[in-house]
Amino acid sequence: MFELVKSGGWLMVPIIAASIIALGIIGERLWTLQRKKVVPRHLVAQVWHWARNQQLDAAHIKLLRANSPLGRVLAAGLANRHHPREIIKESIEDAGRVVVHELERYLNTLGTIAVISPLLGLLGTVVGIMKVFDTISSAGVGDPHVLSGGIAEALITTVAGLSVAIPSLMFYRYFRGRVDELVVDMEQEAVKLVEVLQGLRERDSGAEGGA
Repeated sequence: MFELVKSGGWLMVPIIAASIIALGIIGERLWTLQRKKVVPRHLVAQVWHWARNQQLDAAHIKLLRANSPLGRVLAAGLANRHHPREIIKESIEDAGRVVVHELERYLNTLGTIAVISPLLGLLGTVVGIMKVFDTISSAGVGDPHVLSGGIAEALITTVAGLSVAIPSLMFYRYFRGRVDELVVDMEQEAVKLVEVLQGLRERDSGAEGGA
């Protein structure tokens, strides 16, 4: 393996570095973007249970905020539950923008790696071909072993660059789609929360009117 990397020349160094970074990002995002971690099931139902039992205090809201990205969005709405519906929605949207930014963390880096890796491979190909022509101009084409170094460098860097770029691009598109799905799920859960808070407010208003 070391000999193969050595044959590829100095451009193998940034290609290998890019592959390590891409692998780290892919592993971290696979772990972070699990649906159960981002959008836990029955979280709005838990909020409704707290509200029904008069447990929507600061401690429970703090616990909800630390629960998950969805919990942070819901907690923003609950913190403003005594304000008009427009204020609640605005606070949820503000929190949602921050959460989406965190869900998309490192994806631009992964996309950049997917773009530059084949370019680094292409640069290695050009450098290798230049060495081949330089060898031909100085030693001729009588000995094929003299040309093998430049040809190997041209081919190895191209293969290495594509080997990094293809999976990086695949996971980049996959993670983009996953983030879009999670955002839609969080929006639906946030709408449920607004409806729950509206129902609580109407119930309280009805109770006060009856009194």
